[in-house]
Amino acid sequence: MKIAMIGAGAMGESLLAGMLRGPISPDDIKVAEIRTERAAELTDRYQVTCSDARTVVADADVVLLVVKPHDIADVLVEISLALPPKALVVSLAAGITTAAIEAKLNSGQPVARVMPNTPSLVDQGMAGISAGAHCVTEHLAKAVTLMNSVGKSVVIPEELQNSLTAVSGSGPAYIFYVIESMVAGAVELGIDREMATELVVQTVFGAATLIQQSGDEAQILRERVSSPGGTTVAAINTLDTHGVRAAFSAAMSAARTRSEELGAQTN
Repeated sequence: MKIAMIGAGAMGESLLAGMLRGPISPDDIKVAEIRTERAAELTDRYQVTCSDARTVVADADVVLLVVKPHDIADVLVEISLALPPKALVVSLAAGITTAAIEAKLNSGQPVARVMPNTPSLVDQGMAGISAGAHCVTEHLAKAVTLMNSVGKSVVIPEELQNSLTAVSGSGPAYIFYVIESMVAGAVELGIDREMATELVVQTVFGAATLIQQSGDEAQILRERVSSPGGTTVAAINTLDTHGVRAAFSAAMSAARTRSEELGAQTN
């Protein structure tokens, strides 16, 4: 599978590194990078070929668009004439629909839309993948393989992409916010910040690992550590009093609404 990558920022480089840790060879990846210094850096670090966008897509089976939404239109215009008709175009540009991309490419071009998240940088990403009008099972399998190289992925209908953005796309920020709040609370209880951070981060990591490996629902695991009249129940009751559950629901609803608004502005 010949892969062309357009955009080698933080997310692009994380995907590049992840793919190369798997079965994909540097000989099978070309990166569009016209900045001489950056191209030399990528070539030295990953032994990949760097060139301009038209050149790297010319013989590609899959083209990864890892660019900002406001840059997507110019990139599509640049590559449209050089793009092989059967090449799968995978867009990671937030809010841009497959229909908007298809309208700027050759008729029948297979397109998939992906919403990744930042834990992809440490191979723990969660991505949602949606098929365009001409993207069939074999194309989706390629997109899944690539995104699984830096974590996990699910295939969802495109109309759910804004909802997925509100859950897993923005989700890491919610967890960082919880960690930030717990660390601040620990400091108020007299624990120094460095130790508080270690305590909280390991607790969050351990809890996530437990739910993943046990297969139990979060509610069941919570109830197991919530002895009647105990410390955990006192804490959970306080969270309920302050409406934390409702706040999370409202926050995700707000994120979905904003994703819809941004999509409307860029399509």
